[in-house]
Amino acid sequence: MSIRRVERDLGRFRQIVRGKIKKDLRKYMSQGEMIGRQGRKYVSIPLPQIDLPQFRYGSKQGGGVGQGDGDVGDPIGQGDPQQGQGEAGSDPGQHVIEVDVTLDELAAILGEELQLPNIEPRGKKNIISTKDKYSGIRRVGPDSLRHFKRSYREALRRQISSGEYNASNPVVVPIREDMRFRSWKETQMPESNAVIIYMMDVSGSMGTEQKELVRITAFWIETWLRSQYKEIEIRYIVHDAAAKEVDQNTFYHIREGGGTKISSAYRLCNKLIEERYQPNEWNIYPFHFSDGDNWGGGDTRECVELLRSQLLPKANQFCYGQVRSLYGSGRFAHDLEEYLGKEETLVISEIADRDDIYDAIKDFLGKGK
Repeated sequence: MSIRRVERDLGRFRQIVRGKIKKDLRKYMSQGEMIGRQGRKYVSIPLPQIDLPQFRYGSKQGGGVGQGDGDVGDPIGQGDPQQGQGEAGSDPGQHVIEVDVTLDELAAILGEELQLPNIEPRGKKNIISTKDKYSGIRRVGPDSLRHFKRSYREALRRQISSGEYNASNPVVVPIREDMRFRSWKETQMPESNAVIIYMMDVSGSMGTEQKELVRITAFWIETWLRSQYKEIEIRYIVHDAAAKEVDQNTFYHIREGGGTKISSAYRLCNKLIEERYQPNEWNIYPFHFSDGDNWGGGDTRECVELLRSQLLPKANQFCYGQVRSLYGSGRFAHDLEEYLGKEETLVISEIADRDDIYDAIKDFLGKGK
């Protein structure tokens, strides 16, 4: 009975935590510290709004309601007029609670709060694999699959029902009819494969704060997409006037300079897709982040042509996130909107500061593609 009560109380506590996270999701989505506490399957989220109940004991005969001097009608609880003066205390203060939330549960909260539709993978994206699962019992089979407990139970049942069982000499010997064997069932499992290709401008106009906005936004993108697909690969491309593929750590910490030529990243992205990720087998999600300051000389026209003829037809959805910078012109988002604004597979979102991450995620993931 007490175990069920504990489980019920734990369930209520987790519901409270879930409600608190949903209520303040916009705030949590802007915090990079939470990502730093990410484990393999859990994220630790601080919840300062929840106070743990605890008993506090005063000194014996210390006064209080119903004790000490005083007459009927005297006010109580006036407090110490010298409160706030004196030496520093030695007792611990109140602290926030850090609650572990699974990434799957976090994705569910994200989907509920932002009203994100489940993704509908396109084309021939599903690779069907056959898996064997030992989920049944048979009367025949090889000795290697013999189920000892079930065989013993059948023998015991037979001896008890026939009167052969002797409680004073409890010897149970299974015969051939008592033998039970594990059986398997072949099930076909669809495995949807997806690839995320992150591209980021690392030219001189992209500072530390802009890269942090990209890092936080990418965390929430991955959290949602991993809840929708069985397997996900992630590739990273950085570019200034030239593009190159890097690992995750380099992607978020590289410091570059120089000008910007966005078409170099788009050409490398298209090359990765052609060499490894065929659109009829993969769900492809390119994400490009920049401050929108592109090199002149017709490079924006080349980007538009690469998107229209190569990347947009191959991708489930192409997302461009423009982060605000003191040095970037921010022109590129307006150019994409002007030339490709009617393309259904292109999503453009501007991220001026951390408060905009919530809206950008809804823009990127709200179409369910």
